[in-house]
Amino acid sequence: MINDNGTLVQSNEATLSPMNRGLLYGDGVFETIKAVNSKLLFWEDHYFRLMASMRILRMEIPMEFTPELLEEQLIDTLKASDLSDKPARIRITVYRNEGGAYLPEDRGVGYFIQAKEISNPFYVLSDTPYEVELYKDHYVNADILSTLKTTNKVLHVTGSIFAEDNGYDNCLLINNKKNVVEALQGNIFLVKGTHIKTPPLDDGCLRGIIRKQLLAILPLMNEYTFEEASISPFELQKADELFITNVIKGIRPITKYRKKTYTTTVASALLQKLNVKARLG
Repeated sequence: MINDNGTLVQSNEATLSPMNRGLLYGDGVFETIKAVNSKLLFWEDHYFRLMASMRILRMEIPMEFTPELLEEQLIDTLKASDLSDKPARIRITVYRNEGGAYLPEDRGVGYFIQAKEISNPFYVLSDTPYEVELYKDHYVNADILSTLKTTNKVLHVTGSIFAEDNGYDNCLLINNKKNVVEALQGNIFLVKGTHIKTPPLDDGCLRGIIRKQLLAILPLMNEYTFEEASISPFELQKADELFITNVIKGIRPITKYRKKTYTTTVASALLQKLNVKARLG
């Protein structure tokens, strides 16, 4: 089922106008949320990130776009899709209303919601091989727009094709200052000894929801030091551990980059704490 501005329709009956600005100009933002038994994990963080993204894109936020209303619409979509008692990936896409060229005639918005079943209600550490490579065909701009989840993700699309064509599980993206920013599907964390780092938002990395949770958890782990700092490509092969974070997988360890292999000790410890935070949140 698709939720089209509050109306539930069958997926095969849903239509997209050829004048939709999300299609024509990438003029939209989205949130992908993990739901377990109709509980939206980290919903408050998702909601405020969505509102902040809309403000940055100068969209007019409707008065009725309260956290309660949007949560209700998301849960209604889960119910209509027979996913209310299952783990699911649910996405809300907000687009600016039709009209105009680059300059919109209407700064109001519409939305649609779609849901899909996923396999695991908990965050589980995968022990399968996971190899990455740098994607250097195009760069992430080190600016605030790159930190948003917009509907313009061509860089990630072409990077995903590159990864598949070359037998990699994922790629790491580089910004225009030649620093490692993130992975195709999430934020990147690097561990060297007892020191952990992740790129700062100023480098253009996604303002990730799980990234935010780990930034709250890590200062409480006295056995490690932590910083938000730029990561050079040269640091990757000197690291003891690399892992990727996103809301669906939680924490995904990288096992290989070029000739370097990595451990998963820190990722494993963090995943336990993340599951606790997800249940309590």
